[in-house]
Amino acid sequence: MNDLCADIGYKSINHIGEELCGDHVDIIEENDNSTVIVLADGLGSGVKASILSTLTSKIISTMMAAGLPIEECVSTIAATLPVCSVRGVAYSTFTIIHIQNNDTAEIIQYDNPQVIAYRDFDIYAYPKTELNIGGKKIYKSIIKLQEDDVFIAMSDGCPHAGLGGRYNFGWKREDIADYMQALICGGYTAKNLSTMLVDECDKLYGHKPGDDTTACVVKIRKREPMNILFGPPSNRDDCDRMMSLFFSKKGKHIICGGTTSSIAAKFLGKTVKASLKFERSDIPPIAEIEGVDLVTEGVITMNRVIEYAKDYLGENELYETWNFKKDGASLISRLLFEEATDINFYVGRAVNPAHQNPDLPINFNIKMNLVEELSACLKKMGKRIKVSYF
Repeated sequence: MNDLCADIGYKSINHIGEELCGDHVDIIEENDNSTVIVLADGLGSGVKASILSTLTSKIISTMMAAGLPIEECVSTIAATLPVCSVRGVAYSTFTIIHIQNNDTAEIIQYDNPQVIAYRDFDIYAYPKTELNIGGKKIYKSIIKLQEDDVFIAMSDGCPHAGLGGRYNFGWKREDIADYMQALICGGYTAKNLSTMLVDECDKLYGHKPGDDTTACVVKIRKREPMNILFGPPSNRDDCDRMMSLFFSKKGKHIICGGTTSSIAAKFLGKTVKASLKFERSDIPPIAEIEGVDLVTEGVITMNRVIEYAKDYLGENELYETWNFKKDGASLISRLLFEEATDINFYVGRAVNPAHQNPDLPINFNIKMNLVEELSACLKKMGKRIKVSYF
């Protein structure tokens, strides 16, 4: 087994005037090392297109995750979604990327724009085999994966961007590939790459999209462990055991909370170097302990990280807020969202009297809620999470 993993991110914008998106992305993890990603594009836009694309992606991803052959998946879709009697085209097109054992990608494409691939930060012309299944022309590719391989799947809203405006014939696939190549060299996450592509399409549409537009990016990278210590243990006698387990783990180490950092410094035989430099007025300053990658305040900082995490999973509008600043919440967000793949939480159950003030918001009262909420967000990002309580 290798130490590679797939970083997956996608973003969609709706056809102007529509509340529902006619594109749908479905991701099903068969196990820790096998994932099925389906991007379906329903005919037209609005409610009908949304239902058709959702149905298509659900059927395909579920059947493939169950190990059924692509021929059976496509024939099922062909029987379920008939051809439009007016336009004579399929009700839904799709792209499938099946990551197997984190070392092979099987790509199946039907009538969506061809997947753009990059290897060694250059555009990669991957092999394709043409199949005819149920009268439908399907392209199938099997690619042996390498670190830093990137695949971009998209709906036809991307190449249609700028049609009749900035570009007479839309934004050609080759031009999209060139545009994204420079960004891929910048080391961005899959989510941020998909956001940048769709945002550029939105600009070309003059912020009035003439089609549902979706981009899904798959980036192959090495696993990166990360460890977070949050709060002192409920039993003081467990301090050394908690610290020993925390510092014995591979990867970077983040400590959140004043009391927690004092306990960690004592365990390491170091001192906490507090900072009075406020990067932001609403986030407490960070501190330093020799041998620790990041030391921050606890509850307030973690609340802001959760806010960023929820936005990152959605519209990703706050990306520039946390990606370039040096306050504790921004630094944690960069480490967790962009660097980490496997995150270990070490959570102390000791009650902080300062958090029992009834005038504070309810989620300040129980820090366990913060950990559960952040863990849920990180799992949705595709991270492996393990939480240990003390």
